[in-house]
Amino acid sequence: MATSKNAERDAREARDRLRRYNARQSVHSLQVTRRRRDNVIAILGVVVIAALATFTQVFYFTAGPGKPAATASPAPSPSSSSSTGKNLGNVPAKTIAEGRTWTGDLTLNAVKMGISLDGAKAPQAASVFINLAKKSFYTTTGATCHRLTNGDSFKLLQCGSVDGKGAGDVGFSFGPLENVPTDGVYPAGTIAMARGDSAYSQSSQFFITYADTKLPSTTGGYTIFGSVTSGLPDFVNRIADAGVTPSASGATDGAPVIPTKITQLTVQ
Repeated sequence: MATSKNAERDAREARDRLRRYNARQSVHSLQVTRRRRDNVIAILGVVVIAALATFTQVFYFTAGPGKPAATASPAPSPSSSSSTGKNLGNVPAKTIAEGRTWTGDLTLNAVKMGISLDGAKAPQAASVFINLAKKSFYTTTGATCHRLTNGDSFKLLQCGSVDGKGAGDVGFSFGPLENVPTDGVYPAGTIAMARGDSAYSQSSQFFITYADTKLPSTTGGYTIFGSVTSGLPDFVNRIADAGVTPSASGATDGAPVIPTKITQLTVQ
């Protein structure tokens, strides 16, 4: 009788041990599955973050009269994403410039520069700039100068974007290119239209070269519609020489260390 009870007890204990073993195995399997799932999620997260970071860099550095890169690039950034061969939106009439020379003042922070606009050689670009200036676009919405370059042969300041970072849509884009230098050289004081890949992607953004600058002519070049007639040395000394953010990394293309805005603009 005792032997029978012992056998039942042993069998019961064996069943209990088996249940506990199976329970531990189930927990272990669940933990392994969760670890695998978490690892997959973590890897996907890293991939997504890397992709977003890459997209952000590409997006930012493909916007000026050309395609700026994280390192100095011989091209200002796109003003519009238009790639068509025709004007888009309500482009100001090219007759606004009246085919004549316009003069005025452009003040960046407290640096006042005299400017001249060529309504004869670049009637469409000059008309767009004059129209936006008279509507106070450049002293309100498009006031920020978001990009400075200080490479050895690539020195410019780019302004006029809608979002202050090189992007945004002013509501129109236009072409074709006008008054483009055949040698790709933009002398110090040149005022030209920024654009994307298309000759018809010009809009509100423009750039000023503060030293002789060489830009690739293979892309078609950039419309020169004006020049700085005075005050450029003061701009160089007070803004350009401060460099590009982050200056500690030796960057030559990025936001100015000294935040720069168009505080006043007059044309007549």
